[in-house]
Amino acid sequence: MIIKEAKFICSNTEVAKCPETNLPEYAFIGRSNVGKSSLINMLTERSKLAKTSSLPGKTQLINHFLINENWYLVDLPGYGWARVSQTSREKWSKMVKAYLRNRKNLACVFLLIDSRLEPQKSDLDFIQLLGEMGVPFVLVFTKSDKQSIQKTQANIAGFKRALLQTWEELPPLYVTSSAEKNGREELLQFIEQTNVELGKN
Repeated sequence: MIIKEAKFICSNTEVAKCPETNLPEYAFIGRSNVGKSSLINMLTERSKLAKTSSLPGKTQLINHFLINENWYLVDLPGYGWARVSQTSREKWSKMVKAYLRNRKNLACVFLLIDSRLEPQKSDLDFIQLLGEMGVPFVLVFTKSDKQSIQKTQANIAGFKRALLQTWEELPPLYVTSSAEKNGREELLQFIEQTNVELGKN
């Protein structure tokens, strides 16, 4: 897939105010500081499409970007630790859950996992939530350039083992590096193929 156009459409705190559309949406979410904004910018080849920050918790709204006039990329607030109040975290959680539960054109969630870490409870809990809601998702391991291939593979293997304790089947899995653009073609190919299956390509 070639990204010819990527434009910001709107930011919202309420699902009801999200764009009225039948186009498929692909939502990106992960723990705070997982490298979500960098990954989005790498995928779209727009360095400033999503706002990046050294401080976790930068994304606080449901952000819609229209890609090639054909599908939406949705940047969701992260979960887990962030330098914000408990009240704000609870508000974000309710907003994200409402989006996942009610957005009918949501085609898939890209759940970002820091490849440098052992399985985190917050990630496993969110996967459980997606399963309970019946939301399709894939796992995207980020920051693979920050360590050896062996270390990345070991952490991914550990994550798989943790998932298999409660899941009979594992979702699709991708390994990425925003700095080296690793995994970009694979993710875009997944989106393109899903669009074809949905009859939206």
